[in-house]
This record gives sequence, structure tokens and C-alpha cells, in this order.
Amino acid sequence: MRSEQLFHYRPLVVLLGPTAVGKSRIGIQVAKYFETEVLAADSRQVYRGMDIGTDKPTAKERQAVPHRLIDLVDPSDNFNAGWYRRAAMVEIERLYSEGRLPFVVGGTGLYIRTLVRGLCPAPQADPQVREDLKKSRIEWGRGGLYAELMRVDPETAARLHPNDESKVMRALEVFRLSGRPLSTMQAEHGFLETPFSALLIGLERRKETLYRRIEERIDWQLTHGMIEETRLLLGQGYGRELGSMKGLGYRQVGAHLASECDYDEMVRRFKRDTRRFAKRQMTWFRSEAGVVWLSIEDGEPYERTAERVIALIDQFVGDLGQQKQPAALQLALRKGSA
Repeated sequence: MRSEQLFHYRPLVVLLGPTAVGKSRIGIQVAKYFETEVLAADSRQVYRGMDIGTDKPTAKERQAVPHRLIDLVDPSDNFNAGWYRRAAMVEIERLYSEGRLPFVVGGTGLYIRTLVRGLCPAPQADPQVREDLKKSRIEWGRGGLYAELMRVDPETAARLHPNDESKVMRALEVFRLSGRPLSTMQAEHGFLETPFSALLIGLERRKETLYRRIEERIDWQLTHGMIEETRLLLGQGYGRELGSMKGLGYRQVGAHLASECDYDEMVRRFKRDTRRFAKRQMTWFRSEAGVVWLSIEDGEPYERTAERVIALIDQFVGDLGQQKQPAALQLALRKGSA
């Protein structure tokens, strides 16, 4: 099959949803069905050595279905949505050239928005400005940085949690480099680019079910090496001040290892903060246009949910076919449907 046939419609499927909803297991089954790969959209799985705490796919799962866009950088490296988009585009173009459907699975809303709707033309990171902001962080404290953002870009500040230091610093960096609020740039851009024919499928569960699954997963992580993994990362010189080490789980376990809280308090904070994170994820995804939502009933097998996702993708492919899609492309995307 000629790759330009794939480039014409540029189909892309995204499976999204909050943490612990079941995206990974369902995504693997869907990827197997279409004989494609999983392109992760997870801002924490990009870091090497952070496996248990980010719920990366196991070696067995990766052997069954290749997973891309994980283990890209060290925990001390900077990484952002722009870099993610560039890396993802390389993988997507490769899949097109191989006649396979690009299939993105993840819960980082900004990565997904940037990939599907384009990148806001904000200035690139500047090491000197970032260093100045770090000095201000020491002088003013986290609250001081957030107060500064409230002054120069109240709209962006209203969308961010005061403790989301990396995003607060990025918004301040944009203002210092350009003299314009990030929110203004984003409004002008509108995230209206259409580089793909995209299908966005969202998974959701009842709040009580999702919270129970979150707590069960955290219990599993803590009994399967989360504390040891955090201790190892700290021992390798990855300090608690790094953005990667401020992620869910590592932040709470790091505080426990520093004797700032006992084990029970660490677990309480870990579960509480993860529930809050899931709520913020759903708020973000609910604001995204065009997401097709699937509600997963209690007790519904993963296989059944995967079948429902596959049916939506088949319909998506069929709709593209009605737009006089090249027959070779339709056959490629429907691999395994016979």
C-alpha cells in the first residue's frame, strides 16, 4: 500500500480518561485487534526509572503490544507538551507509512489537546528565565509564584492549582519572554488546527467506583515496590525539587522517607491527592469538544468495554470510507475485523 493514501485522511484514534479508569488494559486489547501499537500520552511515563509509580505497562504487556512515547528522558530532564508533540508526530508518520492506525492512549489532557488541535505558538523555554524563576521560588515560596501569576495572567492562574509549580512557572516564563499572558496566546490560537481526522473516545466510571479503583491501585503500588523505587531514585540524585519527583506518589513517598509524615499519613495523602487529580482530569476532558464518552458499568469485563471501543472505531473508519476514502486505507484500518 502506498503511504500517500494514508496521508490523505490522516486518521487518529485517542482513548482518554482519568487515572485508574482502565485505559491501559482496554487499550492493549484494542491495539491487538487492529494490529497496531499504543502511543502513550502520559506526562509521567516519559521518565526512565519511574515505573511502578507511573503504572507503566509491564514487560509482558509491551511484548504483546509495542508501547511508544514512554521512557524518553531521565527524571532530571525537562519535558513539555511541545516536545511530546514532536516525538508523537514521528511515531504517527511511521505508522502511516506502515499502513497502521495511530492509536493514542493516555490521561494527560494537554498532551492530547496539543497533538490533536495544534501547538500554541508560545516562546520556547529559556534557561536563564527559568533559573530566575527558581530563585524567585526560593525567595517568595510557591505561594509567591502563584500570586505573581495571578497578577499578570489571572485567567491561566484560575485554571491551575497553586501547587502545580511547573505549569505556574511555565506561564510566568511565557509572560516574561513575550510580555503577553499565556491565556491570550491560547485564545488567539484557539487550538483549531486539524492535522488529523481524529476520533476521541473517553472512558468514565461512577465516582465511587473510580475512587475505589484508585485506592486499590495505590495499595498495590505500595506493596509492589513504590517505596523502594522512590528511595532508589532519590539515591541516584534525583532530588525532591525536580518536577518529575513532585508527581503523584513520589511526592508523598518522598515526604515519608524524609520523616515528614508517617506511613499511614503518607497513604492518606497519596489517595486523597490522586482522587483530586482524577477530578481535575475529568474537568479538563469534559471541556474538550468532540469526545465520545463510554460509561463503564460496575463489573463490566475489560473485553466487553474493548468491544465497544472497537465498534466506535469501526464506525469511524466506515464514516471516513463514505468520504471516498481509498479502499486500501479502509482495509488497513479494519485489520482483524473479519
